[in-house]
Amino acid sequence: MKNISILGSTGSIGTQALEVVRANPNLYKVDALTAQHNAELLIQQALEFKPDLVVIGNEAFYQKVKSALPHIKVMVGEEGLLAAVQLPQTKIVLTAIMGAAGLTPTIAAIEAKKDIGLANKETLVVAGELIMMLAKQHRVKIIPVDSEHSAIFQCLVGEKEETIEKILLTASGGPFRGKDRSFLATVTKEEALKHPNWVMGAKITIDSASLMNKGLEAIEAKWLFGLQADQIEVVVHPQSIIHSMVQFNDGSIKAQMGLPDMKLPIHYAFAYPDRLVANFERFSFVNYPELTFSKADTKSFRNLDLAYKAMEVGGNMPCIINAANEVVVDAFLKDKIGFLEMSDVIGECMNAVDFITHPTLDDYLETDRLTRIFAGELVTKQVLTNLK
Repeated sequence: MKNISILGSTGSIGTQALEVVRANPNLYKVDALTAQHNAELLIQQALEFKPDLVVIGNEAFYQKVKSALPHIKVMVGEEGLLAAVQLPQTKIVLTAIMGAAGLTPTIAAIEAKKDIGLANKETLVVAGELIMMLAKQHRVKIIPVDSEHSAIFQCLVGEKEETIEKILLTASGGPFRGKDRSFLATVTKEEALKHPNWVMGAKITIDSASLMNKGLEAIEAKWLFGLQADQIEVVVHPQSIIHSMVQFNDGSIKAQMGLPDMKLPIHYAFAYPDRLVANFERFSFVNYPELTFSKADTKSFRNLDLAYKAMEVGGNMPCIINAANEVVVDAFLKDKIGFLEMSDVIGECMNAVDFITHPTLDDYLETDRLTRIFAGELVTKQVLTNLK
């Protein structure tokens, strides 16, 4: 039995991870569950899975959670998160916290010598060089849970990293595939939240619609697999059956395929290095007689281009675009700015926030803070402009 702590248990990845645990009670034991605001669901999960520790991020809900769970230790805030990743019996920590907030607990988990099931791409986007260095130093495995990176990880089993010629990250294209900038200028959040293939949280769904998600995944892949920007190609694949591919130096290509279901990469990460039986629905070629591919449109979807530029520049530039993107997505979801205006704000942040070639952890955290302030000011300015 493998002991697991789940950071972000009430989100999309967290709830699906618990489905995997529920279906395999003899394989996995939940040690800790954490959530930021969703106290009701966190309580339900804790009553079912009986972890040793429950953490609620928002202090306003602490008494409610504590009263509902008299026989379980309840903690609050960052102190609780750090305790959750350091439980002695835990073997793997699933980091499914949204955004840059996952950085500090991931570092703490690595330093506690816990393997990481990485579902928080922003951790490597913000501080990839630091994270990979720490993982190597503490001999910790980082097992990707994103479907694309899990696919690449699976394709590389038994292969040598130096034989990789390039990887091909597949993208569904989101709800606006094939649309131009004139169309995108007027899209609403309701339209952007209608992903054709995947059920995800609001933030990642908007990122998918703008292709920023694919840009962040490209940066994550650079660090996970030791690649350069020109070795990472984004290919639009609307059916979301091929989750990603690896092309090797002899010209051969490996692809990992399956139905679009996040439970499969979660189960693979939990069971690694084994591949265990699962009762998930099976893919049938008969039901998908046509798999299509096309080039990503970086002119209409400028976010993807900005992410590649950040990856090429390096330093704290990916941290800047990540922080700016979190601010603008929140603003878009609150109807403060338009779809295309998100890219405008991110681009301005890249030009304005101080660039640091070799950032420390403190530099990353300060870059994140300053970028959020500046991006917030740009959003406010845009709101005032739109009101005139």
